[in-house]
Amino acid sequence: MTDTADLDEGPVTASIAADLLSTEDLMDRLLAAASLEDYLDRYPTDTRSLADYLACLLEENGITKSQAIRRSGLGVTFAYQVFEGRRKVGRDNAIRLAFGLGASLRQTQRLLRLAGLSELYCKVPRDAVVIYCVSHGASLQETEETLLRLGQAPLAPDGGR
Repeated sequence: MTDTADLDEGPVTASIAADLLSTEDLMDRLLAAASLEDYLDRYPTDTRSLADYLACLLEENGITKSQAIRRSGLGVTFAYQVFEGRRKVGRDNAIRLAFGLGASLRQTQRLLRLAGLSELYCKVPRDAVVIYCVSHGASLQETEETLLRLGQAPLAPDGGR
């Protein structure tokens, strides 16, 4: 379990702690809470929209929207609509967008969650390839090549709308 005792003092620091704790740790704390309200007061949920999170990732990773879109290989109009919150994105395209943003594995998983999609799961061979590639800093092109080399379907730019 992550040691966050020093962060566990109140609502302000609890939001920092919630960001640092694993989902499993948060689940343990939810189940052990005296009340649901106590848990929700202590560990705020992530209420950001996907569009807000994408804007944060642009800033955090020091890239422009046009750079992220170009690196993702997504259609420009579609991608801008996703950034503006006017279009939903499918799982493959969300993953492509994460690559375009230079997202870490943790950022990629959060992007998928905020898009209402399933996170990458290491027991699924295709997801395992993507997890490995993201965590080792591979580019989208390198990831696509690895997927194909290992007999897995590529991240279809059109299949995930």
